[in-house]
Parts: sequence; C-alpha cells; structure tokens
Amino acid sequence: MHKTQRQPVAAVIASLAQSCYSNRLIILGNFLRTDKDSLSTTPACSTPENFPTELSTGRLDAVQHAAAPRPARPALPAGGRRSVRIVGSITKPIPPVKAQLRNLVLQAIHTLQHDATLPAELAIPDFVIERARSREHGDFACNVAMLLAKPARAKPRELAEKLVAALPANTLVAKVEIAGPGFINFFLAAGACHAEVRRIMAEGDAYGRNTSGGGKTVGVEFVSANPTGPLHVGHGRAAAIGDCLSRLLDASGWNVKREYYYNDAGVQIANLAISVQARARGITPDDSNWPENGYRGDYIADVARAYLDRESVLADGETVTAAGDVDDLDAIRRFAVASLRREQDLDLQAFGVGFDTYFLESSLYTDGKVEETVRELIAHGYTYEEGGALWLRTTAFGDDKDRVMRKSDGTYTYFLPDVAYHLSKWQRGYERAITELGSDHHGSLARVKAGLQALDCGIPRGWPEYVLHQMVTVMRGGEEVKISKRAGSYVTLRDLIDEVGKDATRYFLISRKSDSQLVFDIDLARSQSNDNPVYYIQYAHARVCSVLRQAPEKGYTVDLADGLAHLDRLDNEHEQALLTELSKYPELVETAAANLEPHLVATGLRELANAFHTYYNSHQFLVDDGALRNARLALVVATRQVLKNGLDLLGLGAPEKM
Repeated sequence: MHKTQRQPVAAVIASLAQSCYSNRLIILGNFLRTDKDSLSTTPACSTPENFPTELSTGRLDAVQHAAAPRPARPALPAGGRRSVRIVGSITKPIPPVKAQLRNLVLQAIHTLQHDATLPAELAIPDFVIERARSREHGDFACNVAMLLAKPARAKPRELAEKLVAALPANTLVAKVEIAGPGFINFFLAAGACHAEVRRIMAEGDAYGRNTSGGGKTVGVEFVSANPTGPLHVGHGRAAAIGDCLSRLLDASGWNVKREYYYNDAGVQIANLAISVQARARGITPDDSNWPENGYRGDYIADVARAYLDRESVLADGETVTAAGDVDDLDAIRRFAVASLRREQDLDLQAFGVGFDTYFLESSLYTDGKVEETVRELIAHGYTYEEGGALWLRTTAFGDDKDRVMRKSDGTYTYFLPDVAYHLSKWQRGYERAITELGSDHHGSLARVKAGLQALDCGIPRGWPEYVLHQMVTVMRGGEEVKISKRAGSYVTLRDLIDEVGKDATRYFLISRKSDSQLVFDIDLARSQSNDNPVYYIQYAHARVCSVLRQAPEKGYTVDLADGLAHLDRLDNEHEQALLTELSKYPELVETAAANLEPHLVATGLRELANAFHTYYNSHQFLVDDGALRNARLALVVATRQVLKNGLDLLGLGAPEKM
C-alpha cells in the first residue's frame, strides 16, 4: 500500500475583498483593532495572514493612492487606473434562518409544556423545517404539530394553532399560516434575507460550511480503474462525482480521506502484459497471432517502445526501469502497470483530482490479507466446501444465493479480495466508507456486505455505502463519438479535457444525478453562450467583478457597510428573488452532502446565476443614489461570494474576466 499526501482542497478563509480588480487594490486596516486610525497595507492579490471571519469593528478600505475621491466623476489620474474604495464595518453573523425558526418552534413547545397544554415529560420529536414548495405557502413549512399530535392526544390542526399562538415575538417572521392537516407555514420578513447577506459577508469562503460530520473520518473511494489503459469518460464521471462528494463532505465537517484502489492483479493485468509483449516482438493487432484478449490501442505500442528503450517511469513515488527483455513477462507487466498508472495520474491531475491513499490490490496478497480474511470467515462458521470449492453462506445476510470464495483450482473469486480490502478500511479507522462505482458493479455489492457481516468484527450493517453512476454518451455534431485513436475503442477523459477544458468537463459530468444516464454534448460544452451552464455560471461571477471594476472608473465609492445598512432599499421582485436564492445555499450544501448528490450544487448554482443575470439585465447597479447603489453592490458582492464557494465545491474556477 502506498500513500501520498494531497494538498487541502481550499483554505477556509473569509475575504470580502477578492482580487478581481485588475487595477491596484490595497487593503487597509487592522480589522480587529478598535484604533481605526492604525493602518497597515496588504496587496490585493494576496490574502492577509490573519484575515478575520467576522468583521465586527474597523474598516475594509481599498483606497485611491492620489487625491481623496470626489462626488463627481473625475478624470482618471496619471497612468489611467483608479482603485476601488470599499469602506465601512461588517456586523457579526447571525444563525441561519432554519436554526432560528427551529428555536422559535422549540420555545413555543416549551411554553405549551409550561402551561400544561402539552405534557411536561413529552419527548420532542425530530421535526422538519423545510423550504415550502410554493411561495404561496410561505418560505418554510414545519410538520411539528402532526408529529406531536398523537403523543399529545390532540388534533394536529388544533395543536398547530396553539403552537402558532405560543410563538415568541420576533422580527424574523412576517406571518404564519396553518395549512392542510396541520403544517405550519412561515412567511419571512424582508429583514430575514437581509440578515443572510450580512452573514455571507461575515463568513466569506466559510459560508455554507457546516459541522454535521463532527470531525469523523470518512473514506471516499472513487475511479479505482484497472491500470490497463487510459481513463475513459466513465472514469471521468466517477472522478467528478467522487471528488465533488469529497469536497461536500469536507464542507460538512467530515475528515475526508480520498482513496484510489488499483486493481493491479488478475486476468486483465495478464492480458496487458502479453499485449505489450506482442507489440515489443513486432506483432500488431492486425496479425493473426495477436493475443485473443489483447488490448489494441496505440498506447500499447507506446509502452512497448518505452520498454525496449529501457526507459524509467515514476509512479506513486516509485521508479520502475524497463528491463528491455521481451521474454521477461513479469518485467513487462511491472513496467506496463507503472506506465499506465503514471498516465492515469497525469490525466487526473489535469482534471483537478488528487488522492490521499493509493491502495494496491496486489498488497492484499503479498501482505497475507486475503488468506487472513479466509481464515476469519471459516472460523466464524459461514463457509462450507462443495464440489472442491470453498463457499460463503451469503444467504444468511440477505444475498439471493451463496457465493464461491475459492474455486476448485485454488484461485479466489474477485469478491473475496474486495471483502479483504474493505475490511482494511475498517481497520484503518474509516467510521464511514463510501465507494463510487459504475452501475455495472451493482451485482457484487450485496455479497461484499455479506462477507463483511460474516466476519462479525463490529462493522455496522449498510457499511460501506455505494454511489453508482450510469454510462456517459459523448455527442458531437448530433452524432455519437465512440472511439479514441489512442485508446482504440472508447473516448478518453483526456480527449474531453483537450476538447472543452477541465471546468466544462467537470461540470457536465456532475450535472445530472449519478444514477441517471448522461449525454455529454461537446458542441454545447465548447460554446460561450447562455445555453452552456458552466459558462453561464462563471459569467455571473465575472460580471460582478466587472461591475466592481467599473465603479471607480465612474467616480463611485463602494461602501459595503452603508449598503448593508440600507438593504431595505432592495424591494423589487428581482432583488427579492436573488436574496431568496442566496439564502438557499447553506441548505443546498447540507442536503447535497447528506444525500450524496453533488449534482444538486450544480443545479443550485445554475438557478442562482439565472437570478443574478435576470437582475443584472433589468437594473442598473451604479446609480447616483448612494444608499441604493451601495445596497445593490452589497447584494452582488454577496452573490459573487456564494458563486465562488459553490464553484469551489465543484472544483471549478471563478474567473474575474470572460
């Protein structure tokens, strides 16, 4: 087993001043000092070492080097550039809206318990507060009355009325209605969304993160391709899903370990070796004596040529040097595996994907883990011999039939090393294990879980969890693309990256629910239009940066604190729609992580970008009314922050210009 260290996905910092200004931006001020006249300088292209996550005092200034700004639109100073001026203080964040609503409901329950309307010893159920499906039904709905009704021996709707009457006075909720059998619908006051903007400003890059994982360790295994050829587009989808899941879980407070399982043993590796050997001997796939199950892609010829030239390959920290002997099949195998592992690693690096651990299947045999697993299964009484083979009684754990572990010729079936491998995850401290696989592996899942349960070593039922993805169809010009010259029989991940770029490839492969089939339209992914979702989202971020660059050019000072003080000026329908989309982001992250559905983030960002573009196309931001201008700029700066945070969860860049 080999381990390599991966750099953190992103440092969790909060920064209101991003370097999306092409002109010179200087951040002034010691943010946590009360002496506002004491100033220090930091270039805008870097982040201050101790940049605060909450700005409760002090000022955030990006000031012009020359004269003080004038109310009119002055001519540009010498050099033709002027910096943005952002002034004012940012208040501390408040709890999320859902947390505040939950607290209000809990207070109402305690009030009813205090006046004996509800029994004092009544256990409070795990009620849900969720977004209403329609704005006609409010912003949030709660099912607490229906859960309490039976133990309280009350009618749900009547209990809902009493709970509403017992809600404490607050500025969060404008009105409350009771719907259906007893749902409590909350209509938020305008100030609730305004508070969310302040929260975004205060938390910066940390906005949307939560602590639901509690620091527990989760292993996420994904890609895990055989090192027998270039990564294909299906592996690319696995890489996108697995990496985004890891980012989501990290944002949800889990200690995430990314793992790649190399299947470097077995029949396919043997086929790889004889394919390279045949090429090294001058045999081509068109010859009659080409191996029946040999790999036919041009990459086999490349590996054979490098082997004959006695080249060296560095893979996972180890250097393998080719022997050059065409009769040494074992040496050919080692070099071919190392060469293709290296190629796959380079493809994944180009895709923005890294791993903490690379686990070799062959190590399970060399370290005796497979034999140890067999002994443990026999000792626990779940095996029997029949027809010269060793069987595992998987039907005792819900499988549809018992499975052969060791065949009559003494070799093991493929699911046994899978059991040994997952046992190693448990032994390495993975409190939770998630494996991302292609849907064609579905049949093996039940037997692996059965094998783990048969070991009776404390592994909980349902461990590990699986996320399965469906196939990807690549289209160009309305026709399916099936073959890559290098791979010989399939479209490679590198083909897509070279065609449309990393960001577009990642977004398109993550954009749909993993268990649904996906069509990758190369023409759409390459287009720079609103129909291309990744372009549409990134363009929203770039547009905000453009507005902030234009502000000083037009003689305006960007005063975010003044904007936050005048958020009540944001009263048109487009502003309200954008405020609502922003407030959904923390729930989006939490739900996507809990359900292991990263495509929800892609969808949510598309909706946020749509709300922003609609707002941008309908209203001027740089207006002469200072309070309104600053309120609108505060709103779009908050939008930029949420877009950046969401793009980072998908492993995408947040461009400043497009």
